[in-house]
Amino acid sequence: MNRQLLGASRKSDNSGEGAVFKRCSCKDPDTARRLNAGCPKLYRAGGGWHPHHGSWGYQLELPHHPGRPRRQLRRTSGFALREAATAELDHARSLLDLAGTSPQRREIADMLAACKRGTPLPDRDTVAKRVKAGVAVHTDKTTGACLAMWLKGRRGLAEHTMRGYSDHIRLYLTPHLGDVPIQDLNHHHINAMYDALDERNADIIAAKSSPDPRVQASVRGVRPLGASSLQRLHATLRKFLNDMIHTYHLRDSNPAIGIELRPQKKRKPKVWTSAAVARWNKTGERPGPVMVWTPAQAGEFLDFAERHDTALYPLFLLIMYRGLRRGEACGLREHDVDFDDHIITVVQQITAVGYQPVTRFVKSDAGERIIPAGPKTEAVLLDYRRRRDGWRQASGDDWPDTGLFFVRPDGQAWHPQAVSDRFEHLVVKSGLPPVRLHDLRHGAATYLRAGGADLKEVQELLGHARVGTTSDIYTSVLLEFQREHADTAADLIPRRPPAA
Repeated sequence: MNRQLLGASRKSDNSGEGAVFKRCSCKDPDTARRLNAGCPKLYRAGGGWHPHHGSWGYQLELPHHPGRPRRQLRRTSGFALREAATAELDHARSLLDLAGTSPQRREIADMLAACKRGTPLPDRDTVAKRVKAGVAVHTDKTTGACLAMWLKGRRGLAEHTMRGYSDHIRLYLTPHLGDVPIQDLNHHHINAMYDALDERNADIIAAKSSPDPRVQASVRGVRPLGASSLQRLHATLRKFLNDMIHTYHLRDSNPAIGIELRPQKKRKPKVWTSAAVARWNKTGERPGPVMVWTPAQAGEFLDFAERHDTALYPLFLLIMYRGLRRGEACGLREHDVDFDDHIITVVQQITAVGYQPVTRFVKSDAGERIIPAGPKTEAVLLDYRRRRDGWRQASGDDWPDTGLFFVRPDGQAWHPQAVSDRFEHLVVKSGLPPVRLHDLRHGAATYLRAGGADLKEVQELLGHARVGTTSDIYTSVLLEFQREHADTAADLIPRRPPAA
């Protein structure tokens, strides 16, 4: 009876349904060959399976590729109980059934055939998600290959965003994580990347301060990755891994979640006070990366720019008076400046991706705004328009119709970087303490707030999405302008003069 059962079991191995069996490692004393399923010790005297001799296994006929030999998923031993072997066999069958008769059935068979002895079979829910999504049910892709696939599949993003993703992948993610199989990537790999980047930062800083000119030259133009840059890099990695889970179904978890990076320190503007200017003249040190001129210094710069750069003076003035971003000023269109209603509409900007200028709409609803021009601002812009009309007449048919308000004397659009370069050149020539072009925008907000405007008005002028952003940036710098009122309370409170 037992041999008949065994024979039936073995006969069913070739039916495609699979079967479970029991075997042992005993050998024939005469031939020294293993008895396997023929060992008499596998059976009790009553005909049932012996519970303590041998182990259970199973085998399952797998779909094969045309022109290739038949193949099986075979586990010849390792299960103490028949139920355990049957459960795994059923698991394997359920995986194949996910794909029905589609080509993905062979992919699942490939995945099962690649499972090594002693390793668990793939999770059914994970494979089911991949089958439903129509993506590969099993992958040995590297993280680098998946990064390239992910970047290629991104659609509808701004060119600046795509450039950021591309740079993060090319410069950091692929060199450090590219060779790791996507399904093996874990938080240890990611932490190792950030450790390596921190070491690289330390090397760059050390080289820049080296007394050896050759060492300094080796890192000329190379900047260490700051906290904000690392946060942006991590955001790219986190987005990529989320898509590997939810879109491509190649992972079940995101190891980037929970990684701790050094916090991003907000760079708040500081004012070029007399003491700060004196120290800068003596040592060349700036009190901070973001600096704001006092109103007197700002006026001195505008006077200098009006004499030495008539083409860009109106643009610099508009940024300083009305707080436009560089790209917004470069992208300002002719019909955006309404002299009849005395308003300026900010809708478009010209930014640089790499060095390539890109024209696009402003990046948020708050950024798209209408602001009053003001009589003094309008007077300068009207004078500029008359001068620009003279340029057009001199150029004749060669004048390009860009539709932009601010253009070069030849009618072409200003490249944003060229505007910044001209500004920095003027600042150096003027002898004023250094500020960035973007700092003129900070100055506009600061002067407006110091003049009595509330935070909501400043927020709307600058195009901030939240008033909290405006408050966080400008509260500290306003203290420098409010020192003249520091004794207001003390002046109102009468005190007895000190005894002689």
